[in-house]
Amino acid sequence: MVARALSFGVVAEAYERFRPGYPLELLDLVMAYAGGPIRTALEFGAGTGKATRLFAQAGIAVTATEPDAAMLAEMRKHVPANVTTVQAAFEDLPLDSSYELVYSAAALHWTKPEGRWTRMAALVQPGGVFASFGVPIQLADPALKEAVRTARSPYLENDGIPSPDGTPSADRPMEWPGTELQEAEWFTDVRQSVIERRLTMSAHEYIGQLSTVSAYVMLQPADRDQVFRRILQVLPKTVELNAEIHAHLARRHH
Repeated sequence: MVARALSFGVVAEAYERFRPGYPLELLDLVMAYAGGPIRTALEFGAGTGKATRLFAQAGIAVTATEPDAAMLAEMRKHVPANVTTVQAAFEDLPLDSSYELVYSAAALHWTKPEGRWTRMAALVQPGGVFASFGVPIQLADPALKEAVRTARSPYLENDGIPSPDGTPSADRPMEWPGTELQEAEWFTDVRQSVIERRLTMSAHEYIGQLSTVSAYVMLQPADRDQVFRRILQVLPKTVELNAEIHAHLARRHH
């Protein structure tokens, strides 16, 4: 998982080009939960700054941290002046500052479970908000999804990330990381929300998006090229994607 977490630098430009951004509904959701103005925020695993820009446009002073130098360099091309960028993994962040909001967009699962919530509690101000967003992008057509699975299967059985707590989300109403937040003594008022979203893109753009997924990045180049050729053969010219956003929110105890 550590290797996968640090694999994105080689596809930093593709990540910026092909990964979808985040909608205003997500910002509205977090601000409504906070119940008041947010002035400072810390983002970890910021990638190329897709979510960073969403929160920065609300006038929040965001400190965006990212362990990969290439991803950080790409992010710096796109974020506004009220964003401070820092090269660091979540586990290496100093605990001498705390923030009104600490959040992660599709990156929390890369953090080490040992001491995760103790460290998080030190970074979130009492009464402040922690937020995590996941975007499990999937083909909307079940038949097409199965065709792609079959096409990639000789090289890659599964291209997703297993649930960090080992339980499929369909088995219970609260998904990870809400399950861990409910058990973390420093956090309360844990909420789970889903923002529905459908995206349409060309088959080649979809392959571009897959090229930024760690499971494909970790393949040998020749195998990766062959997988993408096989997938492209079963795709129509355009595809519809289910790109709903799974958000988890919690409040730091006073």
